[in-house]
Amino acid sequence: MTEKAPRSISRLPQLYAALVMLMTMVMIPMASAQTIYVMDSGDTVRVTVFGEPDLSGEFKVDAMGRLNLALIGQVDVRNLTTDQARQKIHDAYQDGYLRHPDVAVEIVAFRPFFIMGEVNQPGSYDYVPGMNVLNAIAIGGGLSYRGDEDDIEILRGHDASRVVIPATLATIVMPGDIVRVAERYF
Repeated sequence: MTEKAPRSISRLPQLYAALVMLMTMVMIPMASAQTIYVMDSGDTVRVTVFGEPDLSGEFKVDAMGRLNLALIGQVDVRNLTTDQARQKIHDAYQDGYLRHPDVAVEIVAFRPFFIMGEVNQPGSYDYVPGMNVLNAIAIGGGLSYRGDEDDIEILRGHDASRVVIPATLATIVMPGDIVRVAERYF
């Protein structure tokens, strides 16, 4: 005669499956949110107002996160995607300046990223799309003899909203990120 397992034990596979699903639902948005690009100070963007060459051009996002555009003045684009910025600029031109503005916004030059800590050449470097921590370390001259490839973090965001992300060599680096490589202790 075999004994039945207690009811709580027989539910373990179901609980395990539910836990895995929950973790997957939490982790996938975090991974995709990491690669959504939003504009900030230092980015250079091309704003094209079709049929209006005097309103079009390349503009640098200033220290306050704004673009200074003809007719409409300053437009806050900090933490906006290019599509959100396009819509905001479109609405501003449509509000008393142009009947049916057709606006395009694209990034021409990304703001730099920074690498500090135990690398041979810490500093500010031009961002390259698709960059990961390994690429950033290579651009920074490689790890110093004390650099710990298992203790790397990325500081992402702007001032009060800055978050610290534990990183591996495969973690994606975004424009404006600060990559910090810790010292290894023997």
